[in-house]
Amino acid sequence: MTRPVLLVTGGSRGIGAATCIMAAGRGYDVAVNYRNNVKAAAEVVAACEAAGAKAVALQGDMADADDITRVFAEAKAALGPLTHVVNNAGITGRSGPLAEAEIAVIRECIDVNVTGAILVAREAARALIDNGGGEGRAIVNISSVAAELGSPGEYVWYAASKGAVDSLTIGLAKELAGHGIRVNAVAPGITETEIHALSTGEAGRVERLAPMIPLKRAATADEIAESVLFLLSEASRYTTGVILKVAGGR
Repeated sequence: MTRPVLLVTGGSRGIGAATCIMAAGRGYDVAVNYRNNVKAAAEVVAACEAAGAKAVALQGDMADADDITRVFAEAKAALGPLTHVVNNAGITGRSGPLAEAEIAVIRECIDVNVTGAILVAREAARALIDNGGGEGRAIVNISSVAAELGSPGEYVWYAASKGAVDSLTIGLAKELAGHGIRVNAVAPGITETEIHALSTGEAGRVERLAPMIPLKRAATADEIAESVLFLLSEASRYTTGVILKVAGGR
């Protein structure tokens, strides 16, 4: 039986890495995209292979149109035609009030989270349309509950970027429904990943915000990955255009 082939952008750490490894254990072959961290990507590939999957690490900046096209081509060459894509690569920039944010921080966030996400979605649509092998093809975008909450005092520019991802999800789902391709999004809340220290610049952010969550804790990356895998799977075969909030009640 042919295994489904999944590409995860930003797959070397956090939610992306958890998704890759979980997918490998559930029968997918996996292309792990990363931008800089060769070691982390190699570790994710090794974990996928240990779970019985074929896996490959593919370097590429998901804010760069040429890199996006190349990564999709390399994934197909290494593993075969894509059946599933998780559009996960994203950044926040250092947290703080909008009035104090640097233009470069805002611009980089929009380049990756909006322009990059749209270009990845475009390439995913092309790849999955070309692989017109019946039902089962799906795209999952990674949004954020920040799109609904606005993230005042934290990073309203990031919240705005994820609002764009929500709109992208709804529109693309309607465009691709006739091709039998489903498009959904997962909107995580506070999640225990490296993004807080590496991107926001606040290592203690999870601890600071956890008491504000109705469930009184942050999510694990695996908990978010479970929702991503559900939306990729045939268990959600009649679900498209949905933004699934996984935020502990926020």
